[in-house]
Amino acid sequence: MSKHMRTEESGSDIDASDEYSRDNVERYSNKRRKHSLRRGVLRGVIIALVVVLVCGGVAFAMWINNVQTRMNNRQVITPELQESLADTTQDSTPSEPNDPYYVLLLGTDGRPGETDYRADTIILARIDPPNKRVTLLSIPRDTMVEWKGTTMKINGVHTYDGAAGMVQIVSEKCGVQISHYAEIAFDGLSTLTDAMGGVTVDVDQHMKDTENFDEVTELEPGIQTLDGEQALFYCRCRHFPDGDYTRMRHQRTFIKAMLNQLLATNDPTKIVSLVDATADVITTDLSVSDIVSLASEMVGMDTENDIYTAYVPSEPKDVDGVAYVVANWDALDDMMKVIDTGEDPSSLDANQYGYVDESSSSTSTDASSQGSAASLGSSSSSTEAASAQSAESAATSSSPAPKN
Repeated sequence: MSKHMRTEESGSDIDASDEYSRDNVERYSNKRRKHSLRRGVLRGVIIALVVVLVCGGVAFAMWINNVQTRMNNRQVITPELQESLADTTQDSTPSEPNDPYYVLLLGTDGRPGETDYRADTIILARIDPPNKRVTLLSIPRDTMVEWKGTTMKINGVHTYDGAAGMVQIVSEKCGVQISHYAEIAFDGLSTLTDAMGGVTVDVDQHMKDTENFDEVTELEPGIQTLDGEQALFYCRCRHFPDGDYTRMRHQRTFIKAMLNQLLATNDPTKIVSLVDATADVITTDLSVSDIVSLASEMVGMDTENDIYTAYVPSEPKDVDGVAYVVANWDALDDMMKVIDTGEDPSSLDANQYGYVDESSSSTSTDASSQGSAASLGSSSSSTEAASAQSAESAATSSSPAPKN
């Protein structure tokens, strides 16, 4: 087919003889230039997008690395601690990556830059991702233990041998292998609470302490959103008939409330700010990917019914002039068997010192707490004296610390 015929079929009014005329060539050149310009602009946009994505990826990777470095503080996450966590046996090593495992959680009275501080709160947590379940076992900080031939309070082990020592003593007493470790300073708890926009808690009773606190010294009962300073007061106040037992219960209640809010957070910008705030206040051997993976596995968790809580069966006693908490290790062995099978251990505390039904209403909890303390066969005045003595002698085996 001739060029002329093709031109006619294409509907062009350009004669074949004019196809290569000066005017037609100029039009063709302009068309090509416009086409090349469009292709150039498109190519430039694509290159720009690639650059942004690459640079963004690098920035994100740098941010993750920064978060990881802050959380894995090498002054705490030492080789000795890693060795304690890695010292597993065939029977206690999870057979699958998502099998239940134990984490030791410590709340400390340390402040930024300090290297000597006390383990003020001790909680052994069993994490069960497949069943979306968590068990929190509180261990009184004044629990009497033997450590390297010396009788001391369990938080004194932290003073002597740091996080590694705490992992070893808790693992020994509870009879389980601890896979991970995390600690948060109480000042950090305040920071994290504020970063979350507050944490909503049902305060079970009137609380007041003007001796050990300056910022917040009182809380009224009822459901309320606590800011950082209020959360600190709620979790640390121990002016109760049973002293540290109500405080431990409040700490478990606060953790449950915090988990409930964290798992319900789906705002990406808020999540990023929370991760950044967490890195400054929590020290752990866990990686960022570990934490993200755990959070994703726990989404949908029923925090009201699938977070079990208990405390080591025990009672305060004066031993050679020192106020200790003496644990019933046989009862703890029975409790750990229940915990290790993923069942609720709380009923095993029912006849123990300081017991309060944590599912009871706000209006009855205060009375139940005092009634429980009074039913121990000793007067409430002697109970308060024991609690006061325990508080005053808490530093017997650990370094000096600020208020409360």
